[in-house]
Amino acid sequence: MFAFNICPDSQKRYILMPLKTKKQINLKNVKINIKNPLLDPYYIQKRVLKRLLTKAANTEFGRFYNFNDILNSKDISQKFQSQVPIHDYDKIYDEWWHKSLQCTPDVTWRGKTKYFALSSGTTGNASKYIPITKEMSKSMAFTGMRLFASVSKLNTPRKIYLKNWLMIGGSASLKEENGCLVGDLSGINAMKNSFWTKPYYKPGLKIAKLKNWDDRLKAIAQNAHKWDIGVVSGIPSWVQLTLEYVIKENNLKNIHEIWPNLSLFITGGTAFEPYKNSFEALLDHPLTYIDTYLASEGFIAFQNRANTNSMKMILNGGIFYEFIPFNSDNFDEEGNVKSGAQAIHIGEIKENTDYALLLTTNAGAWRYLIGDVIRFTNKSKNEIIITGRTKHFLSVCGEHLSVDNMNQAIKKVEDNLGIKIKEFTVGAVKKDSHFAHRWYIGTEQEVDKSELAKVLDKTLCELNDDYKAERSAMLKSPEINIIPNDTFYNWQRQLGKMNGQSKIPRVLNTAKLEKWEEFVNK
Repeated sequence: MFAFNICPDSQKRYILMPLKTKKQINLKNVKINIKNPLLDPYYIQKRVLKRLLTKAANTEFGRFYNFNDILNSKDISQKFQSQVPIHDYDKIYDEWWHKSLQCTPDVTWRGKTKYFALSSGTTGNASKYIPITKEMSKSMAFTGMRLFASVSKLNTPRKIYLKNWLMIGGSASLKEENGCLVGDLSGINAMKNSFWTKPYYKPGLKIAKLKNWDDRLKAIAQNAHKWDIGVVSGIPSWVQLTLEYVIKENNLKNIHEIWPNLSLFITGGTAFEPYKNSFEALLDHPLTYIDTYLASEGFIAFQNRANTNSMKMILNGGIFYEFIPFNSDNFDEEGNVKSGAQAIHIGEIKENTDYALLLTTNAGAWRYLIGDVIRFTNKSKNEIIITGRTKHFLSVCGEHLSVDNMNQAIKKVEDNLGIKIKEFTVGAVKKDSHFAHRWYIGTEQEVDKSELAKVLDKTLCELNDDYKAERSAMLKSPEINIIPNDTFYNWQRQLGKMNGQSKIPRVLNTAKLEKWEEFVNK
């Protein structure tokens, strides 16, 4: 048996290179191994990095960190990592992005940055200003087109392409700051809808520009009968609130009475599993669900095949990725990255390992710690899931409880007790010389708190060995508080985050837990 490799020559043409040449070759027995670098994830990512460095070489940031020197090196990714430091939001904003917000051109990306997305976040902190460049908008639109094209693989009816698409997000009303336009990412994207998508986009710009969430909700309910909705997209909690309101205001039994062709829900922003039971109670027949990873910093991944809850990472969408193993070697107990933390590239990752994600983008983010923790579930397909946030996990005594663990446990509680839980949050409290997790769980149903605590605790022990070990040491059994879901949304109103895009924080640190409990006790 003889074999050939198809390899590129010096002019990047592909030629046959025999592995054995001592005997005459019988072509019937030839086996060809195609090694196409264009299909190699790391090769794709290196090309993305090279383009980003080239386009930003003459910016302030590019000159400061000598991008031309990086581009002339033998290994640009290794040189890039050694020459450019890791940035969190505070570092890159204080040193660079604040200049872009003053309309200064060529700071971290070429030209002036006209749009800034106010990140919704999951805390009561001030919003972050994330630059949205022309190149980033194009990359997001391109990835959106790829998502839309992949819908046909997921057993959805073909007629869905001709139906209206209801997008639930923040207000499309943007405010001007120093000559820049600032607002929610969903609002910026709504303003930039291409001419061929505008006829299908609902609720339309007029309603989307309403600043007040409750006003937008009323307008959607009043106009719902005029639309033939086939697709709905948005953060699960806000989409569910919208559908509930439409059903209530139009005296419906379920949402399919007014939108019979609704068949697809494109979700993202937070895990859908905790909402699934209560969401499906609003339907007459099942929907297809597509999970997405669309952040203010870029469109990172989306689910493109059935029978998985993982999302395919987009490697040629204007973003270069790095991965920091999320462990005690690289992060402290509060989730802050340590000095000297080592990042790896796409070619070095392992499956079923948690990584904090770094982004370098065509919006001028450089080695930017986005704050999300991801895990590769299928390396060959570049598929990931989001397991939590670098600062949103519980570890007061070494239990290392992730948001992913919490979501799975809440789903198990729902299934075992036959209840619907829309929202929850949890914080750690001191119990004498020990600790306990204090849970606030949103449901409108009667619940046996002791039984709920038992199921929750048992499931967390099954999911997390560290939690199980600490439950026999420093960690007491979980404390359970049952509250109406409206309490969570009224809390959002008080924080000024009742906007269709923000998320309920799953983990509260000590200071935020105190403020939350003060609000709840009122």
